Amino acid sequence: MTTVNYPDDSIFRSEFREDMRVDWDVPIPMDDGVVLRANVYRPDDEGKYPVIMSHGPYGKDLHFEEIYKTCWDLMCENHPDVPAGSTNIHQSWEVADPEKWVPHGYVIVRVDSRGAGRSPGYLECFGPRENQDFFDCIEWAGVQPWSNGKVGLSGISYYAVNQWSVAAMGPKHLAAICPWEGFNDFYRELSYHGGIYSSFQRHWYDKQIMPIQHGYGDRGFKSRANGELAAGPETLSDEELQQNRFDLHGEFSSHPFDDEYYAVRTPDLSKITVPVLSCANWGGAPLHPRGNFNGYTHSSSQKKWLEVHGLEHWSLYYTDYGNDLQKRFFDCFLKDDGSAWENQPRVSLNVRSEGEKFYLRGEEDWPIPRTEWTKFHLNADGHCLSREEQVGEESISYKSTGDGVTFVSTPMEKDTEFCGPIASKIWISSDTTDADLFLVVRVFTPDLKEVVFHGALDPHTPVASGWLRASHRALDKERSTEWAPFHTHKKAEPLTPGEIYELDIEIHASGMVIPEGYRVALSIRGRDYVYPGEPDAGLSNMKNQFTGVGPFLHDDRDNRPADVFDNYVTIHIGSDRPSYLLLPIVS
Repeated sequence: MTTVNYPDDSIFRSEFREDMRVDWDVPIPMDDGVVLRANVYRPDDEGKYPVIMSHGPYGKDLHFEEIYKTCWDLMCENHPDVPAGSTNIHQSWEVADPEKWVPHGYVIVRVDSRGAGRSPGYLECFGPRENQDFFDCIEWAGVQPWSNGKVGLSGISYYAVNQWSVAAMGPKHLAAICPWEGFNDFYRELSYHGGIYSSFQRHWYDKQIMPIQHGYGDRGFKSRANGELAAGPETLSDEELQQNRFDLHGEFSSHPFDDEYYAVRTPDLSKITVPVLSCANWGGAPLHPRGNFNGYTHSSSQKKWLEVHGLEHWSLYYTDYGNDLQKRFFDCFLKDDGSAWENQPRVSLNVRSEGEKFYLRGEEDWPIPRTEWTKFHLNADGHCLSREEQVGEESISYKSTGDGVTFVSTPMEKDTEFCGPIASKIWISSDTTDADLFLVVRVFTPDLKEVVFHGALDPHTPVASGWLRASHRALDKERSTEWAPFHTHKKAEPLTPGEIYELDIEIHASGMVIPEGYRVALSIRGRDYVYPGEPDAGLSNMKNQFTGVGPFLHDDRDNRPADVFDNYVTIHIGSDRPSYLLLPIVS
Protein backbone atom coordinates (compact mmCIF):
# COMPACT_ATOMS: atom_id res chain seq x y z
CA MET A 1 0.00 0.00 0.00
CA THR A 2 1.25 3.48 -0.85
CA THR A 3 1.35 5.35 2.45
CA VAL A 4 0.46 9.02 2.49
CA ASN A 5 0.74 10.94 5.75
CA TYR A 6 -0.78 14.33 6.48
CA PRO A 7 0.73 15.35 9.85
CA ASP A 8 -1.35 17.33 12.30
CA ASP A 9 -4.51 16.92 10.23
CA SER A 10 -7.32 15.72 12.47
CA ILE A 11 -9.90 15.33 9.67
CA PHE A 12 -8.05 13.16 7.18
CA ARG A 13 -8.39 9.39 7.57
CA SER A 14 -7.85 6.33 5.41
CA GLU A 15 -9.40 2.88 5.23
CA PHE A 16 -9.60 -0.19 3.01
CA ARG A 17 -13.11 -1.02 1.85
CA GLU A 18 -15.02 -2.11 -1.28
CA ASP A 19 -11.69 -3.58 -2.52
CA MET A 20 -9.94 -0.21 -2.67
CA ARG A 21 -8.06 2.25 -0.48
CA VAL A 22 -10.25 5.25 0.37
CA ASP A 23 -8.59 8.41 1.69
CA TRP A 24 -11.24 10.69 3.17
CA ASP A 25 -10.89 14.47 3.40
CA VAL A 26 -7.39 14.66 1.97
CA PRO A 27 -6.16 18.26 2.40
CA ILE A 28 -5.13 20.20 -0.71
CA PRO A 29 -3.69 23.60 0.27
CA MET A 30 -4.36 26.59 -1.99
CA ASP A 31 -2.00 29.54 -2.45
CA ASP A 32 -4.10 31.81 -0.21
CA GLY A 33 -4.11 29.41 2.76
CA VAL A 34 -7.53 27.84 2.19
CA VAL A 35 -7.42 24.03 2.40
CA LEU A 36 -9.76 22.16 0.07
CA ARG A 37 -10.85 18.62 0.91
CA ALA A 38 -10.83 15.67 -1.46
CA ASN A 39 -11.65 11.98 -1.42
CA VAL A 40 -9.14 9.69 -3.10
CA TYR A 41 -10.23 6.20 -4.19
CA ARG A 42 -7.28 4.08 -5.36
CA PRO A 43 -5.84 0.59 -5.69
CA ASP A 44 -4.36 -0.65 -2.42
CA ASP A 45 -0.81 -1.23 -3.58
CA GLU A 46 2.45 0.54 -4.41
CA GLY A 47 1.56 1.29 -8.03
CA LYS A 48 1.31 4.59 -9.84
CA TYR A 49 -1.96 5.13 -11.70
CA PRO A 50 -3.64 7.70 -13.91
CA VAL A 51 -6.05 10.03 -12.15
CA ILE A 52 -9.67 10.83 -13.00
CA MET A 53 -10.63 14.06 -11.20
CA SER A 54 -13.80 16.04 -10.58
CA HIS A 55 -14.02 19.40 -8.79
CA GLY A 56 -17.28 21.09 -7.84
CA PRO A 57 -19.95 22.12 -5.34
CA TYR A 58 -22.36 19.16 -5.16
CA GLY A 59 -20.71 17.42 -2.21
CA LYS A 60 -18.18 14.62 -2.61
CA ASP A 61 -19.77 12.78 0.32
CA LEU A 62 -23.42 13.39 -0.58
CA HIS A 63 -25.08 10.22 -1.85
CA PHE A 64 -26.85 10.49 -5.21
CA GLU A 65 -30.26 9.74 -3.68
CA GLU A 66 -30.25 12.47 -1.02
CA ILE A 67 -31.29 15.39 -3.26
CA TYR A 68 -31.72 13.52 -6.55
CA LYS A 69 -33.83 10.53 -5.58
CA THR A 70 -36.24 10.75 -8.51
CA CYS A 71 -33.26 10.93 -10.87
CA TRP A 72 -31.67 7.88 -9.23
CA ASP A 73 -34.88 5.86 -9.34
CA LEU A 74 -35.54 6.70 -12.98
CA MET A 75 -31.96 5.86 -13.95
CA CYS A 76 -31.92 2.51 -12.17
CA GLU A 77 -35.32 1.56 -13.56
CA ASN A 78 -34.42 2.41 -17.16
CA HIS A 79 -30.76 1.35 -16.98
CA PRO A 80 -30.32 -1.62 -14.62
CA ASP A 81 -26.66 -1.89 -15.64
CA VAL A 82 -25.98 1.28 -13.61
CA PRO A 83 -26.44 -0.19 -10.09
CA ALA A 84 -25.18 -3.62 -11.18
CA GLY A 85 -21.62 -4.52 -10.21
CA SER A 86 -21.32 -1.93 -7.43
CA THR A 87 -22.41 -1.55 -3.83
CA ASN A 88 -23.41 2.00 -4.92
CA ILE A 89 -22.41 3.35 -1.51
CA HIS A 90 -20.03 5.82 -3.16
CA GLN A 91 -22.43 6.97 -5.88
CA SER A 92 -22.66 10.76 -6.09
CA TRP A 93 -24.40 13.17 -8.41
CA GLU A 94 -22.76 13.57 -11.83
CA VAL A 95 -19.37 12.02 -11.04
CA ALA A 96 -17.82 8.60 -11.66
CA ASP A 97 -18.49 5.59 -9.44
CA PRO A 98 -15.05 4.59 -8.08
CA GLU A 99 -16.10 0.95 -7.73
CA LYS A 100 -16.26 0.76 -11.53
CA TRP A 101 -13.01 2.65 -12.16
CA VAL A 102 -10.49 1.67 -9.50
CA PRO A 103 -10.48 -2.02 -10.54
CA HIS A 104 -9.72 -0.82 -14.07
CA GLY A 105 -6.48 0.76 -12.84
CA TYR A 106 -7.48 4.35 -12.08
CA VAL A 107 -7.38 6.66 -9.09
CA ILE A 108 -10.60 8.64 -8.64
CA VAL A 109 -10.22 12.04 -6.97
CA ARG A 110 -13.28 14.05 -5.96
CA VAL A 111 -12.66 17.59 -4.71
CA ASP A 112 -15.21 19.73 -2.91
CA SER A 113 -14.77 23.18 -4.43
CA ARG A 114 -14.18 26.22 -2.25
CA GLY A 115 -17.11 26.97 0.04
CA ALA A 116 -18.94 23.73 -0.76
CA GLY A 117 -19.22 20.39 0.97
CA ARG A 118 -16.30 19.90 3.34
CA SER A 119 -14.10 22.61 1.80
CA PRO A 120 -14.20 25.99 3.61
CA GLY A 121 -14.09 29.39 1.97
CA TYR A 122 -16.24 31.83 0.03
CA LEU A 123 -18.63 30.10 -2.37
CA GLU A 124 -18.65 31.66 -5.82
CA CYS A 125 -19.77 29.20 -8.47
CA PHE A 126 -17.95 29.43 -11.80
CA GLY A 127 -15.71 32.27 -10.60
CA PRO A 128 -12.05 32.78 -11.61
CA ARG A 129 -10.88 31.78 -8.12
CA GLU A 130 -12.65 28.44 -8.42
CA ASN A 131 -10.95 27.81 -11.77
CA GLN A 132 -7.56 28.60 -10.27
CA ASP A 133 -8.28 26.18 -7.43
CA PHE A 134 -9.12 23.48 -9.97
CA PHE A 135 -5.87 24.16 -11.82
CA ASP A 136 -3.91 23.78 -8.57
CA CYS A 137 -5.74 20.55 -7.68
CA ILE A 138 -4.78 19.04 -11.03
CA GLU A 139 -1.14 19.95 -10.49
CA TRP A 140 -1.30 18.54 -6.95
CA ALA A 141 -2.71 15.23 -8.18
CA GLY A 142 -0.06 14.96 -10.87
CA VAL A 143 2.77 14.66 -8.32
CA GLN A 144 1.23 12.42 -5.66
CA PRO A 145 2.98 9.07 -4.92
CA TRP A 146 0.01 7.11 -6.31
CA SER A 147 -0.14 9.13 -9.56
CA ASN A 148 1.54 8.37 -12.88
CA GLY A 149 1.54 12.11 -13.60
CA LYS A 150 -1.43 12.10 -15.98
CA VAL A 151 -4.74 13.60 -14.90
CA GLY A 152 -8.01 13.25 -16.81
CA LEU A 153 -11.21 15.15 -16.05
CA SER A 154 -14.64 13.54 -16.07
CA GLY A 155 -18.11 14.53 -14.96
CA ILE A 156 -21.51 15.82 -15.99
CA SER A 157 -22.84 19.38 -16.17
CA TYR A 158 -21.05 21.52 -13.56
CA TYR A 159 -18.23 18.97 -13.55
CA ALA A 160 -18.08 19.36 -17.35
CA VAL A 161 -18.41 23.14 -17.48
CA ASN A 162 -15.28 23.75 -15.42
CA GLN A 163 -13.35 21.26 -17.55
CA TRP A 164 -13.55 23.65 -20.49
CA SER A 165 -12.40 26.51 -18.26
CA VAL A 166 -9.45 24.81 -16.61
CA ALA A 167 -8.30 23.09 -19.80
CA ALA A 168 -7.98 26.51 -21.44
CA MET A 169 -5.59 27.44 -18.60
CA GLY A 170 -3.20 24.66 -19.62
CA PRO A 171 -2.18 22.81 -16.43
CA LYS A 172 0.94 20.72 -17.06
CA HIS A 173 -0.42 17.44 -15.70
CA LEU A 174 -3.76 17.61 -17.53
CA ALA A 175 -3.74 14.84 -20.13
CA ALA A 176 -7.36 14.62 -21.40
CA ILE A 177 -10.89 15.85 -20.70
CA CYS A 178 -14.35 14.35 -21.12
CA PRO A 179 -16.95 17.11 -20.57
CA TRP A 180 -20.31 15.29 -20.52
CA GLU A 181 -23.13 17.76 -21.26
CA GLY A 182 -21.52 21.00 -20.15
CA PHE A 183 -21.84 24.57 -21.44
CA ASN A 184 -18.94 26.98 -21.97
CA ASP A 185 -20.62 30.30 -22.89
CA PHE A 186 -21.83 31.72 -19.60
CA TYR A 187 -23.97 34.42 -21.17
CA ARG A 188 -25.65 32.58 -24.07
CA GLU A 189 -26.06 29.15 -22.49
CA LEU A 190 -26.52 29.71 -18.75
CA SER A 191 -27.81 33.19 -18.03
CA TYR A 192 -29.50 34.70 -21.07
CA HIS A 193 -30.94 32.77 -23.99
CA GLY A 194 -30.95 35.04 -26.99
CA GLY A 195 -30.75 37.92 -24.53
CA ILE A 196 -33.73 36.70 -22.45
CA TYR A 197 -32.99 36.02 -18.78
CA SER A 198 -33.43 32.42 -17.61
CA SER A 199 -34.78 31.81 -14.11
CA PHE A 200 -33.21 28.33 -14.07
CA GLN A 201 -29.99 29.22 -12.31
CA ARG A 202 -31.80 30.98 -9.47
CA HIS A 203 -33.84 27.88 -8.64
CA TRP A 204 -30.87 25.57 -9.25
CA TYR A 205 -28.81 27.56 -6.76
CA ASP A 206 -31.51 27.36 -4.09
CA LYS A 207 -32.18 23.64 -4.51
CA GLN A 208 -28.81 22.11 -5.36
CA ILE A 209 -26.06 24.42 -4.12
CA MET A 210 -27.20 26.11 -0.92
CA PRO A 211 -28.09 22.84 0.93
CA ILE A 212 -24.52 21.62 0.48
CA GLN A 213 -22.74 24.93 1.18
CA HIS A 214 -19.88 24.46 3.63
CA GLY A 215 -21.15 25.29 7.10
CA TYR A 216 -24.63 23.85 6.61
CA GLY A 217 -23.28 21.22 8.97
CA ASP A 218 -25.72 19.25 11.10
CA ARG A 219 -28.70 20.85 9.38
CA GLY A 220 -27.70 19.04 6.23
CA PHE A 221 -26.96 15.49 5.13
CA LYS A 222 -24.67 12.83 6.50
CA SER A 223 -22.52 10.70 4.25
CA ARG A 224 -23.91 7.20 3.83
CA ALA A 225 -20.36 5.96 3.25
CA ASN A 226 -18.50 7.40 6.24
CA GLY A 227 -21.11 8.98 8.53
CA GLU A 228 -19.56 12.45 8.36
CA LEU A 229 -21.54 15.64 7.74
CA ALA A 230 -21.48 16.18 3.99
CA ALA A 231 -21.54 19.99 4.25
CA GLY A 232 -18.70 20.30 6.76
CA PRO A 233 -18.05 19.58 10.41
CA GLU A 234 -19.18 23.01 11.63
CA THR A 235 -22.67 24.52 11.57
CA LEU A 236 -22.94 28.20 10.71
CA SER A 237 -25.87 30.56 11.15
CA ASP A 238 -27.99 31.65 8.19
CA GLU A 239 -26.33 35.06 8.35
CA GLU A 240 -22.85 33.54 8.27
CA LEU A 241 -23.78 31.30 5.37
CA GLN A 242 -25.14 34.23 3.41
CA GLN A 243 -21.96 36.23 4.03
CA ASN A 244 -19.91 33.27 2.75
CA ARG A 245 -21.60 32.99 -0.68
CA PHE A 246 -22.21 35.20 -3.67
CA ASP A 247 -25.67 36.30 -4.80
CA LEU A 248 -26.00 34.37 -8.06
CA HIS A 249 -29.35 35.81 -9.13
CA GLY A 250 -28.34 39.33 -8.18
CA GLU A 251 -25.06 39.10 -10.06
CA PHE A 252 -26.48 37.58 -13.23
CA SER A 253 -29.59 39.76 -13.40
CA SER A 254 -27.48 42.90 -12.94
CA HIS A 255 -25.43 41.99 -16.02
CA PRO A 256 -27.99 41.83 -18.86
CA PHE A 257 -25.35 42.14 -21.60
CA ASP A 258 -22.33 40.05 -22.51
CA ASP A 259 -19.84 42.19 -20.61
CA GLU A 260 -16.57 41.63 -18.74
CA TYR A 261 -18.41 39.75 -15.98
CA TYR A 262 -19.06 36.88 -18.41
CA ALA A 263 -15.82 37.35 -20.33
CA VAL A 264 -13.67 36.34 -17.34
CA ARG A 265 -15.83 33.22 -16.87
CA THR A 266 -16.12 32.13 -20.50
CA PRO A 267 -13.05 30.18 -21.66
CA ASP A 268 -11.16 30.78 -24.86
CA LEU A 269 -11.79 27.39 -26.46
CA SER A 270 -8.94 27.90 -28.92
CA LYS A 271 -6.50 27.55 -26.00
CA ILE A 272 -7.61 23.96 -25.35
CA THR A 273 -5.00 21.60 -26.81
CA VAL A 274 -5.39 18.40 -24.77
CA PRO A 275 -7.40 15.47 -26.15
CA VAL A 276 -11.16 16.07 -25.85
CA LEU A 277 -14.13 13.72 -25.80
CA SER A 278 -17.16 16.04 -25.88
CA CYS A 279 -20.47 14.32 -25.11
CA ALA A 280 -23.71 16.15 -25.96
CA ASN A 281 -27.42 15.44 -25.50
CA TRP A 282 -29.89 16.06 -28.33
CA GLY A 283 -32.53 17.16 -25.82
CA GLY A 284 -30.38 19.39 -23.63
CA ALA A 285 -31.34 22.85 -24.89
CA PRO A 286 -30.93 25.56 -23.81
CA LEU A 287 -28.22 24.78 -21.23
CA HIS A 288 -25.78 22.20 -22.51
CA PRO A 289 -25.62 20.88 -26.08
CA ARG A 290 -24.47 24.15 -27.66
CA GLY A 291 -21.37 24.11 -25.45
CA ASN A 292 -20.48 20.55 -26.35
CA PHE A 293 -20.86 21.17 -30.08
CA ASN A 294 -18.89 24.43 -29.92
CA GLY A 295 -16.30 22.90 -27.60
CA TYR A 296 -15.62 20.22 -30.18
CA THR A 297 -15.66 22.65 -33.12
CA HIS A 298 -13.60 25.50 -31.65
CA SER A 299 -11.03 23.79 -29.42
CA SER A 300 -7.54 23.62 -30.92
CA SER A 301 -6.84 20.03 -29.98
CA GLN A 302 -5.76 17.85 -32.86
CA LYS A 303 -7.17 14.87 -30.97
CA LYS A 304 -10.83 15.55 -30.35
CA TRP A 305 -14.03 13.59 -30.63
CA LEU A 306 -17.75 14.34 -30.40
CA GLU A 307 -20.41 11.94 -29.13
CA VAL A 308 -24.14 12.73 -29.12
CA HIS A 309 -26.85 10.79 -27.28
CA GLY A 310 -30.39 11.19 -26.02
CA LEU A 311 -32.48 10.41 -22.92
CA GLU A 312 -31.95 11.84 -19.43
CA HIS A 313 -29.20 14.33 -18.74
CA TRP A 314 -27.50 12.20 -16.08
CA SER A 315 -28.12 8.56 -17.03
CA LEU A 316 -25.96 7.37 -19.92
CA TYR A 317 -22.78 8.62 -18.25
CA TYR A 318 -23.19 5.91 -15.57
CA THR A 319 -24.23 3.09 -17.91
CA ASP A 320 -22.01 0.41 -19.40
CA TYR A 321 -22.18 2.41 -22.65
CA GLY A 322 -20.91 5.57 -20.95
CA ASN A 323 -18.23 3.84 -18.90
CA ASP A 324 -16.94 1.88 -21.87
CA LEU A 325 -16.74 4.99 -24.02
CA GLN A 326 -14.82 6.94 -21.39
CA LYS A 327 -12.51 4.09 -20.38
CA ARG A 328 -11.44 3.51 -23.97
CA PHE A 329 -10.76 7.25 -24.35
CA PHE A 330 -8.85 7.64 -21.09
CA ASP A 331 -6.95 4.38 -21.59
CA CYS A 332 -5.62 5.87 -24.81
CA PHE A 333 -4.44 9.18 -23.37
CA LEU A 334 -3.74 8.37 -19.71
CA LYS A 335 -2.38 4.84 -20.09
CA ASP A 336 -0.94 5.07 -23.62
CA ASP A 337 -3.14 2.15 -24.66
CA GLY A 338 -5.04 3.15 -27.79
CA SER A 339 -5.91 -0.36 -28.92
CA ALA A 340 -9.61 0.09 -28.19
CA TRP A 341 -9.79 3.72 -29.34
CA GLU A 342 -7.93 3.74 -32.65
CA ASN A 343 -11.06 2.99 -34.69
CA GLN A 344 -13.32 5.44 -32.86
CA PRO A 345 -15.03 7.72 -35.43
CA ARG A 346 -14.33 11.41 -35.02
CA VAL A 347 -18.08 12.03 -34.54
CA SER A 348 -20.33 9.37 -33.03
CA LEU A 349 -24.07 10.03 -33.27
CA ASN A 350 -26.89 8.12 -31.62
CA VAL A 351 -29.27 9.03 -34.43
CA ARG A 352 -32.75 9.35 -32.97
CA SER A 353 -36.17 8.43 -34.25
CA GLU A 354 -39.65 8.67 -32.83
CA GLY A 355 -40.26 6.60 -29.70
CA GLU A 356 -36.79 7.09 -28.18
CA LYS A 357 -35.20 4.82 -30.77
CA PHE A 358 -31.52 5.32 -31.53
CA TYR A 359 -28.89 3.78 -33.75
CA LEU A 360 -25.17 4.52 -33.59
CA ARG A 361 -23.49 6.03 -36.66
CA GLY A 362 -20.03 7.46 -37.22
CA GLU A 363 -19.34 10.68 -39.13
CA GLU A 364 -16.20 12.48 -40.28
CA ASP A 365 -16.84 15.85 -38.67
CA TRP A 366 -19.39 18.30 -37.27
CA PRO A 367 -21.34 19.84 -38.86
CA ILE A 368 -21.68 16.76 -41.04
CA PRO A 369 -19.77 17.56 -44.25
CA ARG A 370 -22.47 16.21 -46.58
CA THR A 371 -25.17 18.44 -45.05
CA GLU A 372 -27.60 20.04 -47.48
CA TRP A 373 -28.64 23.32 -45.88
CA THR A 374 -32.29 23.51 -46.89
CA LYS A 375 -34.62 26.48 -46.58
CA PHE A 376 -38.24 25.90 -45.63
CA HIS A 377 -39.90 29.22 -46.40
CA LEU A 378 -42.69 30.74 -44.33
CA ASN A 379 -45.84 31.18 -46.39
CA ALA A 380 -48.76 33.16 -45.01
CA ASP A 381 -51.29 31.30 -47.15
CA GLY A 382 -52.33 28.37 -44.94
CA HIS A 383 -49.43 29.02 -42.55
CA CYS A 384 -47.22 26.67 -44.56
CA LEU A 385 -43.53 25.81 -44.54
CA SER A 386 -42.62 25.42 -48.19
CA ARG A 387 -39.58 24.88 -50.40
CA GLU A 388 -40.98 27.78 -52.45
CA GLU A 389 -40.78 31.43 -51.39
CA GLN A 390 -43.85 33.49 -50.57
CA VAL A 391 -45.34 35.25 -53.59
CA GLY A 392 -46.43 38.79 -52.75
CA GLU A 393 -46.27 40.63 -49.45
CA GLU A 394 -48.18 39.23 -46.49
CA SER A 395 -48.20 39.66 -42.72
CA ILE A 396 -49.41 37.67 -39.73
CA SER A 397 -49.85 39.04 -36.21
CA TYR A 398 -49.98 37.23 -32.88
CA LYS A 399 -50.34 38.10 -29.20
CA SER A 400 -47.18 37.33 -27.26
CA THR A 401 -49.10 35.81 -24.35
CA GLY A 402 -50.81 33.28 -26.62
CA ASP A 403 -49.60 30.30 -28.61
CA GLY A 404 -48.10 32.35 -31.42
CA VAL A 405 -48.09 31.20 -35.04
CA THR A 406 -47.17 27.74 -36.35
CA PHE A 407 -46.07 27.09 -39.94
CA VAL A 408 -46.41 23.45 -41.06
CA SER A 409 -44.86 21.65 -44.03
CA THR A 410 -46.53 19.24 -46.39
CA PRO A 411 -46.00 15.55 -45.54
CA MET A 412 -42.49 14.22 -46.07
CA GLU A 413 -42.34 12.17 -49.26
CA LYS A 414 -39.77 9.82 -47.73
CA ASP A 415 -37.92 9.30 -44.45
CA THR A 416 -35.88 12.49 -44.02
CA GLU A 417 -33.08 13.12 -41.56
CA PHE A 418 -31.99 16.52 -40.36
CA CYS A 419 -28.93 16.66 -38.12
CA GLY A 420 -26.89 19.70 -37.15
CA PRO A 421 -27.14 23.42 -36.39
CA ILE A 422 -30.44 25.12 -37.24
CA ALA A 423 -31.29 28.76 -37.89
CA SER A 424 -34.15 30.99 -38.94
CA LYS A 425 -34.55 34.39 -40.58
CA ILE A 426 -37.69 36.33 -39.71
CA TRP A 427 -38.84 39.89 -40.38
CA ILE A 428 -40.99 41.33 -37.60
CA SER A 429 -42.51 44.48 -36.20
CA SER A 430 -43.84 45.11 -32.70
CA ASP A 431 -46.38 47.48 -31.23
CA THR A 432 -43.90 48.16 -28.39
CA THR A 433 -40.18 48.93 -28.20
CA ASP A 434 -39.08 45.28 -28.05
CA ALA A 435 -40.15 41.68 -28.60
CA ASP A 436 -39.03 38.30 -27.30
CA LEU A 437 -39.14 35.51 -29.87
CA PHE A 438 -39.30 31.86 -28.87
CA LEU A 439 -38.84 29.54 -31.85
CA VAL A 440 -39.74 25.85 -31.67
CA VAL A 441 -38.98 23.28 -34.36
CA ARG A 442 -41.64 20.58 -34.13
CA VAL A 443 -42.58 17.35 -35.87
CA PHE A 444 -46.14 16.05 -36.27
CA THR A 445 -47.54 12.64 -37.17
CA PRO A 446 -49.90 12.29 -40.16
CA ASP A 447 -52.84 12.87 -37.79
CA LEU A 448 -51.08 15.97 -36.37
CA LYS A 449 -50.04 14.63 -32.99
CA GLU A 450 -46.76 16.17 -31.87
CA VAL A 451 -43.62 14.03 -31.63
CA VAL A 452 -41.70 14.85 -28.46
CA PHE A 453 -38.74 13.18 -26.80
CA HIS A 454 -37.49 12.51 -23.30
CA GLY A 455 -35.12 15.43 -23.18
CA ALA A 456 -32.24 15.94 -20.81
CA LEU A 457 -34.78 16.81 -18.11
CA ASP A 458 -38.32 17.22 -19.44
CA PRO A 459 -39.99 14.03 -20.76
CA HIS A 460 -41.98 16.07 -23.30
CA THR A 461 -39.23 18.01 -25.04
CA PRO A 462 -39.77 19.37 -28.58
CA VAL A 463 -37.28 18.67 -31.34
CA ALA A 464 -35.37 21.97 -31.14
CA SER A 465 -35.66 25.50 -29.73
CA GLY A 466 -34.17 28.96 -30.20
CA TRP A 467 -34.58 32.40 -28.65
CA LEU A 468 -33.93 36.05 -29.44
CA ARG A 469 -34.79 39.39 -27.92
CA ALA A 470 -35.29 41.68 -30.90
CA SER A 471 -33.35 44.55 -29.33
CA HIS A 472 -30.35 42.15 -29.22
CA ARG A 473 -30.49 41.49 -32.98
CA ALA A 474 -26.99 42.83 -33.75
CA LEU A 475 -24.72 40.15 -35.23
CA ASP A 476 -21.02 39.58 -34.93
CA LYS A 477 -20.41 39.21 -38.67
CA GLU A 478 -17.00 37.59 -38.25
CA ARG A 479 -18.31 34.85 -35.96
CA SER A 480 -21.64 34.27 -37.73
CA THR A 481 -22.53 31.81 -40.45
CA GLU A 482 -25.90 31.42 -42.13
CA TRP A 483 -26.53 28.26 -40.10
CA ALA A 484 -25.12 29.65 -36.83
CA PRO A 485 -25.81 33.38 -36.34
CA PHE A 486 -23.81 34.81 -33.44
CA HIS A 487 -25.24 37.84 -31.66
CA THR A 488 -23.02 40.31 -29.84
CA HIS A 489 -25.43 41.01 -26.93
CA LYS A 490 -23.40 44.13 -26.12
CA LYS A 491 -26.27 46.64 -25.96
CA ALA A 492 -29.99 47.01 -26.55
CA GLU A 493 -31.28 48.62 -29.74
CA PRO A 494 -34.96 49.37 -29.01
CA LEU A 495 -37.51 48.96 -31.75
CA THR A 496 -39.59 51.75 -33.19
CA PRO A 497 -43.19 50.50 -32.89
CA GLY A 498 -44.52 49.47 -36.29
CA GLU A 499 -41.12 49.50 -38.00
CA ILE A 500 -39.96 46.25 -39.64
CA TYR A 501 -36.71 44.54 -38.55
CA GLU A 502 -34.71 41.61 -39.89
CA LEU A 503 -33.84 38.98 -37.29
CA ASP A 504 -31.44 36.06 -37.62
CA ILE A 505 -32.13 33.51 -34.91
CA GLU A 506 -29.92 30.67 -33.74
CA ILE A 507 -31.77 27.44 -32.99
CA HIS A 508 -29.76 24.95 -30.99
CA ALA A 509 -28.41 22.01 -32.96
CA SER A 510 -30.59 18.93 -33.06
CA GLY A 511 -31.48 15.98 -35.21
CA MET A 512 -33.92 13.17 -35.90
CA VAL A 513 -35.25 11.03 -38.70
CA ILE A 514 -38.66 12.35 -39.80
CA PRO A 515 -40.72 9.42 -41.10
CA GLU A 516 -42.46 9.48 -44.45
CA GLY A 517 -45.84 11.19 -44.15
CA TYR A 518 -44.86 13.25 -41.10
CA ARG A 519 -44.58 17.03 -41.13
CA VAL A 520 -42.01 19.49 -39.81
CA ALA A 521 -43.22 22.76 -38.29
CA LEU A 522 -41.91 26.03 -36.90
CA SER A 523 -43.76 27.77 -34.08
CA ILE A 524 -43.00 31.44 -33.40
CA ARG A 525 -44.14 32.50 -29.96
CA GLY A 526 -43.78 35.23 -27.37
CA ARG A 527 -43.35 32.88 -24.40
CA ASP A 528 -41.96 29.48 -23.48
CA TYR A 529 -43.13 26.40 -25.35
CA VAL A 530 -45.87 24.44 -23.54
CA TYR A 531 -46.39 20.76 -24.27
CA PRO A 532 -50.00 20.19 -25.39
CA GLY A 533 -50.63 17.44 -22.85
CA GLU A 534 -50.43 16.67 -19.17
CA PRO A 535 -47.51 18.29 -17.33
CA ASP A 536 -44.90 16.09 -15.68
CA ALA A 537 -44.41 16.16 -11.91
CA GLY A 538 -40.78 17.17 -12.38
CA LEU A 539 -37.77 16.04 -10.33
CA SER A 540 -36.92 16.18 -6.66
CA ASN A 541 -34.03 18.56 -7.36
CA MET A 542 -36.22 21.06 -9.27
CA LYS A 543 -38.89 23.46 -8.04
CA ASN A 544 -41.42 23.43 -10.87
CA GLN A 545 -43.65 21.04 -12.75
CA PHE A 546 -42.33 20.26 -16.22
CA THR A 547 -44.54 21.62 -18.98
CA GLY A 548 -42.26 21.10 -21.97
CA VAL A 549 -39.11 23.07 -21.17
CA GLY A 550 -38.29 21.55 -17.79
CA PRO A 551 -36.74 24.13 -15.43
CA PHE A 552 -35.57 26.41 -18.26
CA LEU A 553 -38.26 29.05 -17.92
CA HIS A 554 -38.06 32.69 -18.98
CA ASP A 555 -40.58 34.09 -16.53
CA ASP A 556 -38.70 36.81 -14.67
CA ARG A 557 -41.02 39.81 -14.72
CA ASP A 558 -38.22 42.26 -13.99
CA ASN A 559 -36.50 41.13 -17.16
CA ARG A 560 -39.75 40.87 -19.13
CA PRO A 561 -41.97 43.79 -17.99
CA ALA A 562 -45.54 43.49 -19.21
CA ASP A 563 -45.70 46.95 -20.73
CA VAL A 564 -43.02 45.89 -23.23
CA PHE A 565 -43.31 42.13 -23.70
CA ASP A 566 -47.05 41.52 -23.40
CA ASN A 567 -47.35 42.85 -26.92
CA TYR A 568 -48.50 42.15 -30.46
CA VAL A 569 -45.85 41.01 -32.92
CA THR A 570 -46.30 40.94 -36.69
CA ILE A 571 -44.37 38.64 -39.02
CA HIS A 572 -43.74 40.14 -42.46
CA ILE A 573 -43.22 37.79 -45.41
CA GLY A 574 -42.45 38.55 -49.04
CA SER A 575 -39.86 38.46 -51.81
CA ASP A 576 -38.02 41.41 -50.24
CA ARG A 577 -38.35 39.88 -46.79
CA PRO A 578 -37.62 36.16 -47.15
CA SER A 579 -38.47 34.40 -43.91
CA TYR A 580 -37.43 30.78 -43.51
CA LEU A 581 -36.33 27.89 -41.36
CA LEU A 582 -32.88 26.56 -42.32
CA LEU A 583 -32.62 22.82 -41.68
CA PRO A 584 -29.49 20.64 -42.03
CA ILE A 585 -30.79 17.81 -44.21
CA VAL A 586 -28.52 14.76 -44.30
CA SER A 587 -28.79 12.34 -47.19
